[in-house]
Amino acid sequence: MYHISIIEPLGIEHKKLENLLSDISQHHHITYYHNRKEDEETLVERCKNADIVVVTNIRLTKNVLEKCPKLKYICVAFTGFNHIDMDYCNQNNITVSNCAGYSTNAVAELVFGLIINIYRHINQHNIAIRNQAKVSLSSNELAAKNFGVIGLGTIGTKVADIAKAFDCEVFYYSKNSRNYNYSYLPLDELLKTCDIISIHLALNEDTVNLINKDEIALMKKNAILINTARGPIVNSVDLAQALNNEEIKAAGIDVYEMEPPIDLNHPLLNCKNCLTTPHIGFNSLEALEKRALIVKENLHAYIKGKPINVINS
Repeated sequence: MYHISIIEPLGIEHKKLENLLSDISQHHHITYYHNRKEDEETLVERCKNADIVVVTNIRLTKNVLEKCPKLKYICVAFTGFNHIDMDYCNQNNITVSNCAGYSTNAVAELVFGLIINIYRHINQHNIAIRNQAKVSLSSNELAAKNFGVIGLGTIGTKVADIAKAFDCEVFYYSKNSRNYNYSYLPLDELLKTCDIISIHLALNEDTVNLINKDEIALMKKNAILINTARGPIVNSVDLAQALNNEEIKAAGIDVYEMEPPIDLNHPLLNCKNCLTTPHIGFNSLEALEKRALIVKENLHAYIKGKPINVINS
């Protein structure tokens, strides 16, 4: 019998999650925790007796993992996994799976929510009418814009498809993927060409600081930059400076170098023309239910000795 510890809520009703995992709990012990705690002392307490841990995006460091001698499997209920000490897991035979794909629609739809809000000044018009002001700011349409996607994985492809439905001309840059429905451009050419640029890359040593002042300088003065992928891919200081200097039109940002709450001194909270959201791209009811199903599938597969969605090198 495995001891499974779900160390934080997974975003769906607890009773629904219990029902979903009922066939597993008939043969294995599942401990549910109903609040999110990120301090190492609490994490150790929640993980130390577990064979299997389920976590979303809480950081599991070596300091925590080395105090969990029974741990053999981590199910990351998230797409990204850079918050898990993968070196420690690889060295200590801890299998790690993720839940990629659950939030494709949710993230892609947020991209266009940010774009339309920026183009049509929805926030400003909402404030104006509530203040009884007669304001009608000049706005833009998506149709006929050059739309650039950086990273053509599952989410990037979905974004490209939606952009095409808006009658945009779609371009993409990707190291690993090709899609002959759209036009490939090297990164520097994509930055020079596109009116809208949306980032959909994983975070790794090749993508940290990929978009900094040099890349931003290539962009059109009327361009907007959207980042719903990972915060450190974009240099926040350089982007804030470019926005303040009106080197580009605007930005829509859902991700940062850290998880919210964000320090009020963060440069992107203190610059012009930056629409910010607190890492909500993945967070739709439909996406979280899909995620719970993938968690169940991952647990079943590991228990049967045939783990799926494994991300260990």
